[in-house]
Amino acid sequence: MKIDTLTLKLICFTLFIGFYTSCNSQKKNAKVEKIIENTTQIADYVVSIFEDSKNNLWFGTLEKGIAKYDGKKLTFLTTNNGLPSNRVVCVVEDNNGFLWFGTGAGLSKYNGKTFTNYSKKDGLCSDAISNLIIDSKGTLWVGTWNGVCTFNGDTFTNFTLPKPIIKTTPNKDTENWITQIMEDSKGNMWFGKDGYGASKFNGKSFAHFTKKDGLFSNNVQEITEDKNGDIWFGTRVAEKDNADPNKRFGKGGVQKYEDSKFINFPEIKGFTKNDVYQIFKDRTNNLWISTLKNGLYMFDGKTFKNYKILKSTMSVLKDRNGTIWLGCAGGLYRINGEEIVNVTTNGPWK
Repeated sequence: MKIDTLTLKLICFTLFIGFYTSCNSQKKNAKVEKIIENTTQIADYVVSIFEDSKNNLWFGTLEKGIAKYDGKKLTFLTTNNGLPSNRVVCVVEDNNGFLWFGTGAGLSKYNGKTFTNYSKKDGLCSDAISNLIIDSKGTLWVGTWNGVCTFNGDTFTNFTLPKPIIKTTPNKDTENWITQIMEDSKGNMWFGKDGYGASKFNGKSFAHFTKKDGLFSNNVQEITEDKNGDIWFGTRVAEKDNADPNKRFGKGGVQKYEDSKFINFPEIKGFTKNDVYQIFKDRTNNLWISTLKNGLYMFDGKTFKNYKILKSTMSVLKDRNGTIWLGCAGGLYRINGEEIVNVTTNGPWK
């Protein structure tokens, strides 16, 4: 049975979660996780974090729907409230203040009171959504397990992504999985694909980036633009799909595309021969990079700072107050000075 995007990512994360417990000897400036016992986690898997225009925080989960924290209380919205699925993997807000949730059973629009749901029967390219983005023109892009479509408020339109010629053999179960959609500062649209690298669309034509161009792996999971206009890629080791356990190794990790060439970081632990699913640019232009084996890194444009996270980090947000929130396999966390604090249904929120 086909699983949704974040479930696949979590499988990969879980395979390596044991590595996190051995990170205590890496760097002196790394933070230590503080866990609050005997409390209820917001969810076992917090896979997306979003702050809306009213300063509400939203936490998408794989099993409990979407959690909302308004600064005073935490509430959950689930299928009982009208969501099509309790698996919420992404959230965006449009210019009218409506929230859009990408779920495991279609797209959902929330007006603050009720949900309007869309599925394949309405023209959606797939009910298994992986990512959402509203571009600078107000168009909603929907990435799914079966390609990309756009939505103008009335009609879904399939957006065909050409596949580059590659030498590697893609996984048939994930070859149409759109892992990332990003608009850069020049208005180009970038698409990450599992098995086919990355593609850039300038409004007229496509440019493709694959292993033959210098990418570590054709399994691109993350694409982010930094403050200088350079593009960062996070990839996973494609060889892990190999049926032979003795051949499940190869290149993967973090690369920067600058001046038409790829730049690697072999001196940073976890940036090569590894899986990287999260590269997030915060409000102050710092990059937050989650690795499977070596915790979380923050890059301020000059140096990388390592945080010792004992859980797999799948989503990062820096809110308007400057708090860093981490959605993990195992719950919700925030960086509080010198500590990484587990935030449960009982807090602490501040």
